[in-house]
Amino acid sequence: MKPRLAAVLAVLAMLAVAWRLGAFEAARDPAALAQSLVAMGAWGYLAFVLSYTVLQPFGVPGTVFVFAAPLIWPWPIAFALSMTGTMAASVVGFSFARFVARDWVARRLPARFSRYEQSLAERGFATVALLRFVFWMPQVLHAFLGVSRVGFWTHFWGSLVGYVVPLLLVSYFGQKLWEVMREAPPSTWAAVVSALLCVGITTWALRRRRARLTERA
Repeated sequence: MKPRLAAVLAVLAMLAVAWRLGAFEAARDPAALAQSLVAMGAWGYLAFVLSYTVLQPFGVPGTVFVFAAPLIWPWPIAFALSMTGTMAASVVGFSFARFVARDWVARRLPARFSRYEQSLAERGFATVALLRFVFWMPQVLHAFLGVSRVGFWTHFWGSLVGYVVPLLLVSYFGQKLWEVMREAPPSTWAAVVSALLCVGITTWALRRRRARLTERA
């Protein structure tokens, strides 16, 4: 069987199983979803991983799953499920770009990703690990790695190494972070929002200045 056809059939099969387990219907109510997943036992693990695998590569942020897992299960289970789902979603996103829609994806990638091409050609494993460690699992990164020259297994193992520390930290501290956020007074939230706005405005201004200097040069 050709790789392209195999990738399409695999995604369709996972979508069918996730639908059969009720993952899409339950996702409309997060509280009910959490209760359902816990009540399902091992089937809840499967529903979580399948939903993560088929939804994240095509639009749903992976952080939704990663931060939700420690609120539902003890951190060791949350970490195992987050790693499994993240790796599976990464493989699906990579394979879709590599085998199914390579030309279509390549035409829509931001130009800024081209600066990583040389690093991927010379230090593929280290570059993939670093990109995953810093940016995690955005769909555009799946797509870029899929159309790049990096090999499948280099991408797989580099992604695995890059994900370990961030996902472990979120799984271990996720519940504690949620409790702190829930108990924080409005003044704290106002300060956080103000700080983020300042960072965003400063970053935008610096990028504008750099763009103008580049145009003049």
